[in-house]
Amino acid sequence: MCNLTRRRLLGSVMAGALLGGFTGRMAMAATGPAKATAGKRRNILLILVDDLKPLIGAYGDRLAITPNLDRLAARGTRFDAAYANEAVCAPSRINLMTGSRSTSTGIYDFGMNLRDTIPDAVTMPQHFLAAGYRTESMGKVYHIGHGTKDDKAGWSVPHHKDKLIEYAEAASTGGVPTQEEALFEEVPSDDGDPFAYARTLAKGAAWEKPDVADDAYADGRTADYAIGRLRALKGGNQPFFLAVGFARPHLPFSVPKRYWDMYDPARLPLASFEQLPESAPRYAGKVGGEIEAYREVPVGVAGKDFPEALKRTLIHGYYASVTYVDRQIGKVLDELDRSGLAQDTVVVLWGDHGFHLGDHGLWTKHTNFEQATRIPLIFAGPGVAAGKVTGQLTETVDIFPTLTALAGAGAPSGPQPKDGMSMVPVLIDPARRVRDYAYHCYPRGEWLGEAIRTDRYRLVRWSNERSGERSFELYDLVADPQETRNLADTEPAVRDRLAAILATHPPAKPVKPKKARKAG
Repeated sequence: MCNLTRRRLLGSVMAGALLGGFTGRMAMAATGPAKATAGKRRNILLILVDDLKPLIGAYGDRLAITPNLDRLAARGTRFDAAYANEAVCAPSRINLMTGSRSTSTGIYDFGMNLRDTIPDAVTMPQHFLAAGYRTESMGKVYHIGHGTKDDKAGWSVPHHKDKLIEYAEAASTGGVPTQEEALFEEVPSDDGDPFAYARTLAKGAAWEKPDVADDAYADGRTADYAIGRLRALKGGNQPFFLAVGFARPHLPFSVPKRYWDMYDPARLPLASFEQLPESAPRYAGKVGGEIEAYREVPVGVAGKDFPEALKRTLIHGYYASVTYVDRQIGKVLDELDRSGLAQDTVVVLWGDHGFHLGDHGLWTKHTNFEQATRIPLIFAGPGVAAGKVTGQLTETVDIFPTLTALAGAGAPSGPQPKDGMSMVPVLIDPARRVRDYAYHCYPRGEWLGEAIRTDRYRLVRWSNERSGERSFELYDLVADPQETRNLADTEPAVRDRLAAILATHPPAKPVKPKKARKAG
């Protein structure tokens, strides 16, 4: 037995003993394409995971212990080339719910609420509600915090909120509210300004690992709540659209100790390339940002210069958090199986964007690079080929039209731009192709970077909204998967060909300055 096979077998045994996993009818569904029961409309279970990159066993990560996500992939179709439209939590979730890209709506950042921008937008849950579905949400679905509000339209009952920033040990916070808790509006401010309140507070820990039950943290409670809702919805006279959002592996890496103990930190890989690509513009990357919101992280220090012990702990915490959330998702899928709902329910697993773990000297997200934009995306259930993998390029905005088509609920409606394309042909035949590239963007100060990702290349066109100046990044992801060298000047023919494709898109909505946004 080779070392990899032995490690996989050991990991499966350990994970099975500790984590369980969904079996029975759910596992049996992996033997072939599922079919909806005649006369019944398909339910939708949309699972959203914050900051989850494809660091999953089914996606080829040899160290990740993710038995439940692996089993979901085995009974459905896995997209290996799925991309967020923007690597920021709040706009990415609006991309998902509207089927509109950030450049089409002008919503690029926190504090930009959907109804202030497109008051009459018809979101995905609104569409299913109008089609006769019962629609419910729990956990982190829309981003709530940083001045961004939940969108209440479309839910049959009020959203069931839980925490995103959470600690179980007083030592992690000193027993007082932290900056991030204030920014996520999980502790109220006297004047309603979370930013001003946060400036009066200290930072919390970037991780903790107490010996506690899963439901000591929000994701465990969200899983339990989702199980309760599935039991209540079973046998109802309406199909359901259930959005279940999980917080980890978003920072802080606060998960029970047993998930940390499943990994040997010495075996977890450090990034091998820790600088910006050769010839890349400085605004392609960043120093600091979200990672500095936690007390262990030095301020104003490039990620490559973090102490090695800090890098290893952050990577360890991310892996532990992924395994913790895998377990919570597994509990929900187990209930879907036990209840008999699986045969009539389309399950979608979506990560809102990727996550830098030291590559390019970067941590968290907020860039146009591969590690920040590539996401896991799995469809499973009736109408979906089982045990399949596709290289079809797809975007977050494609999920809305795909789900309505799978459910027979009609095409997305509403006044918002409709940038998504149905992936149903690919879910039937993974070799089919309906998109030639995926599109994403990221704004950095006065610069807006718009990108297209083809099977081989990524082109980023940066436009300065004040001066009109432009610059380009071009990466060959086949020859240079780590994006170490910008080829925009050395491969002008490729650059110009891809730039011509990008030029066919409507002009991007301008990035509204934060000061003006706050005043508005």
